[in-house]
Amino acid sequence: MDKATLYAFLLTTIAGLSTLIGSIFIFIKNHDKNKIICASLSFAAAVMITVSFTDLIPESLNLFTNKYVTLFSIILLLVGINIGLILSFLIDKYLPDNKFGKDNKLYRVGIFSMIAIILHNIPEGMATFMASNANISLGISLTIAIALHNIPEGISISVPIYYATNSKLKAILYTALSGLSELFGAIITYLFLKPFINDTIMGLLFAIIAGIMLHIAIYELLPTSLKYNNKKMTIILFSIGIVFMLTNHFLFN
Repeated sequence: MDKATLYAFLLTTIAGLSTLIGSIFIFIKNHDKNKIICASLSFAAAVMITVSFTDLIPESLNLFTNKYVTLFSIILLLVGINIGLILSFLIDKYLPDNKFGKDNKLYRVGIFSMIAIILHNIPEGMATFMASNANISLGISLTIAIALHNIPEGISISVPIYYATNSKLKAILYTALSGLSELFGAIITYLFLKPFINDTIMGLLFAIIAGIMLHIAIYELLPTSLKYNNKKMTIILFSIGIVFMLTNHFLFN
């Protein structure tokens, strides 16, 4: 394995494990846990929606238009988004109920977020590994950008899992699993997929993930945040989340 490949794996691992920084919030001592949950979920919802509209959907469309005419590219994009929405609805339908009583909804939100972020991180890990392997400077910039948006994604897993199970260990393990999926994407790319990955496959993956994230943000994270009866906090943290991600997007793109 050459030095460029080792650096590519290192950068991909750093980008993925930055998700764990989001777990810091489970160590904050606050008597009003409802405020932490409400704020965390609304912020995470903003992150997922913004990532979908500023990164995943435009990148998907760009990859399709590299090979196809605009109209067919838009059709492929919409097909991918709808596949993501359907997959997300199916996961929601078949995810087991009543595991943690009254906190079951919160637990489901955490698991749902973890599944979405794992699916998001695998192709993201592929892209980071390939970019870093080709150009280390580009890889570093990409790693910083990904790390910044992975932190709030970690919040969307660790906070609901912790407050549903009262287990910091579970919250950290589930968050770490989502982060390591980025490294998994790099490994399978290096071992098997590099010769087969093309613009159409990556474009479809990004569109599907956008559909999953939009469903989770709009139908899971935001409604659960609003159930904690602090609409003002939901709106403020949602707005902060959008501004944070837009700033990240314009600084590193």
